[in-house]
Amino acid sequence: MDQVTRAPFSAADFRARVAAQPLAHAADDYGDHRFNPGHPRLKLAKALRDAAVLIPVVDHGGDATVLLTKRAEKLRNHSGQVAFPGGTIDPTDPSPEAAALRETFEEIGLGQDRVEIIGRMPDYASGSGYRIAPVLGIVRPGFSLTLNSEEVDAVFEVPLRFLMDPANHGRDSRMWNDLEWVFYEMPYDGQRIWGVTAGIIRTLYERLYT
Repeated sequence: MDQVTRAPFSAADFRARVAAQPLAHAADDYGDHRFNPGHPRLKLAKALRDAAVLIPVVDHGGDATVLLTKRAEKLRNHSGQVAFPGGTIDPTDPSPEAAALRETFEEIGLGQDRVEIIGRMPDYASGSGYRIAPVLGIVRPGFSLTLNSEEVDAVFEVPLRFLMDPANHGRDSRMWNDLEWVFYEMPYDGQRIWGVTAGIIRTLYERLYT
């Protein structure tokens, strides 16, 4: 019995699934609009701004985890929300991968020497006006973090097996100008994973685990 069969939620299995995932095509269309087709909010969005996030899968042997952040309550936008480390792609960033690694270091102090980039998901369009490149990485454990208190209040890990279980993918909604806006949510250990972050996780599940 091979490693993938023995440990379906290990970092080794995750790496194999990423290597075998379907090639990304220009026709791939992922984002909040998939859950809210034709919603007026989407028509109000200006040209999407390019951003990148790191999906950091921590190699804990047979049970990998995913590293997530809780955004600082003092932030003007999306304060207190759970997110992947990442942010806007700067003109000086040579690639989305470079932007994701830079932002991760700036936010939580996770060095590039601890992260192995293994691929990327198709871009995810958010209702808040970003085209997000989800960069996939394997993180070597034993790291120490230094949080940027201006951006991040906390960091925590969630088992990959929990996030890739569709039974944990709930649906919720909020009202926007008297219209319903639908999103995924995945509560875990007192943390509410929802919105764009949960949407990207759901997309990861659909591409790699179905």
